[in-house]
Amino acid sequence: MAIQNPPPWGPYGAPPPSIPAKDLRPRRLWYVVAALLGVVLAGVGGVLLVTAAKDAIDSVDTAHSFAGGESATYRFVQGETKAVYVSQAGRGHVECRLPGMRSGAMTRPDSTFRITAGGRTWERVFEVNPGSTGDYALTCTAQRPAEFALGDTPEVGATIGGIAAGIGCFVAALAATVTIVVVTAVRRGRHRRRLAAASA
Repeated sequence: MAIQNPPPWGPYGAPPPSIPAKDLRPRRLWYVVAALLGVVLAGVGGVLLVTAAKDAIDSVDTAHSFAGGESATYRFVQGETKAVYVSQAGRGHVECRLPGMRSGAMTRPDSTFRITAGGRTWERVFEVNPGSTGDYALTCTAQRPAEFALGDTPEVGATIGGIAAGIGCFVAALAATVTIVVVTAVRRGRHRRRLAAASA
C-alpha cells in the first residue's frame, strides 16, 4: 500500500507566487517623487509666508521713531504716499502736524492696519500725500506714552495674497504627496495581483 505525502502547503492550497518588488509598476520611484514634490511645495510656501510677513514689518521705519511730543524730520517725495504709525499702551487720541506742507496733505485712513515688529504693535493713524518734494518736520502728540514712526502705506492686498499663496502651497504639498502615494500603492497592488494570477 502506497503512502502519499501531503502537499507541503497544507489544506488551503499553495501560497501565491512571490513577485519581486522591482517587477511591479508603477516603480517605487514615484514615492520619492511624491516626497520631493511635497518638500519643494512646502519650501515655496514657507518662503512666501516669510516674505509677506517681512515686507509688512519693513513697511514701518522703526529705526527712526520718536516719542510723543517730539518731532522728527523726514524726506517726503511728491506722489509717494507715506503713513504715520503709532505704538502706544492702550487706545488714546493722537494728533500729528506737518508745518509747511500743504493743507489736506495729511488724512486719517478709512481702515485700520496694525503690525507687530520688535515686540511692539504699530498702528497706522495718518497717511501723508505730499504736494511737493522736501524735508518736513513731523510732530505728534498722544494722550498716552507713545512712539511714532513714518513708513510706507500698507499693501494689504499684496500681504493677503502672499499669505494665501503660502498656505495654498502647503495645502498643495499635502494633497499632491498623499495623492501620488495612494495612487502608486493602489496601482502596484493591482499589478501584483495580475502578475500573481498570470503565474498561477
